[in-house]
Amino acid sequence: MDKIIYIVDDDESVITALRNLLSSEGYQISTFTSPTEFLHQSQYSMPSCLIVDLNMPDMDGFDVSQNLTERGYAIPTIFLTGFGTIPITVKAMKAGAFQFLTKPVMPDELMQVVSEALALADKSHKVSQEKLVLTERYLSLTPREKELMQFVTRGLLNKQVADQMGISEITAKVHKRRVMEKMSVRSVSELVRAADKLNLIKDKE
Repeated sequence: MDKIIYIVDDDESVITALRNLLSSEGYQISTFTSPTEFLHQSQYSMPSCLIVDLNMPDMDGFDVSQNLTERGYAIPTIFLTGFGTIPITVKAMKAGAFQFLTKPVMPDELMQVVSEALALADKSHKVSQEKLVLTERYLSLTPREKELMQFVTRGLLNKQVADQMGISEITAKVHKRRVMEKMSVRSVSELVRAADKLNLIKDKE
């Protein structure tokens, strides 16, 4: 399966250096000097990894990573920065960074990290694709439908859902059917599994 490395950095000299290094190993490269331009893509090739600069004028690397995560993309991300302080490193790890490297990056170190990131992306490709599809379905729900889905996946019956939402039981059933259709599930148990994969299951208080 083809793999691709996305590089997002506002410094064209950095992009050129990284492209030359990675291309020499036969990797497919796609570069962007603007994080906004990168995020305007409707979809991203899988499996892939992302090399992104932390410090850019209009949007930092954390924002880019968060945007991808919210859209359901699980792309191993390698953050680059000109200064690697402990607080920034900790923040990067909490943001789900695959690796955090300081510039100038040592070629051998970068190649090793990229190889490992793409291996992880390849291994998790199926799971990532499934989560992406589920996320797109979930985002198609209205706020009211998302609220109902939370109640249903917590085990509430139609009457209990209706009471919680201040609607009739018949209306609750209609919304529930619509949610299941949009999520492409045939039973409540399938809906619960989908919600679990999206990390939407909340413990009962």
